[in-house]
Amino acid sequence: MQLKARQNPATSLLREIKLFATDVDGVLTDAGMYYSESGDEWKKFNTRDGMGIKLLQRAGLITAIVTQERTRLVARRAEKLAIPELHQGAMDKISVIRDMAARHGLSLQQVAYIGDDVNDIEALQAVGLSAAPADALPQVVKIVDYLCRAKGGEGAVRELTDMILLSRSEVKPRKRRR
Repeated sequence: MQLKARQNPATSLLREIKLFATDVDGVLTDAGMYYSESGDEWKKFNTRDGMGIKLLQRAGLITAIVTQERTRLVARRAEKLAIPELHQGAMDKISVIRDMAARHGLSLQQVAYIGDDVNDIEALQAVGLSAAPADALPQVVKIVDYLCRAKGGEGAVRELTDMILLSRSEVKPRKRRR
């Protein structure tokens, strides 16, 4: 079932997701590369995206990072979030996602993947639920099931995780106190 980008995926599609995978640069970060004078590399991660990942884990979903980059920063972020599937240096993302799904006894239809660039397209086309941040490349925007309102590094992952969780009634909106 392919949905047009910018539409909310059907609740039944969201409920089927058992594995949530994300790219890093441009999705968990704003796609910026920050370097100090001494050559240190920095990345800014959104803590709300991190909480979304933790909430998925609490709901029983498998979480994964699949990125072409290979940095200690990403390993530290995955460790902090207790992400069990960290795949750095993944030049063939769809093969990594297929292998993960098979190891966990899942079909690709049970996988959600969020990416933003041309190296994500094959994976985005293969999974059950594909998404991209609002500032993804045009080639990506036109093929995903869902285009987030938020940009990469600014809550796009949290937006998608909340949709998945709400479809399962795992997260309920709080009542406002008067």
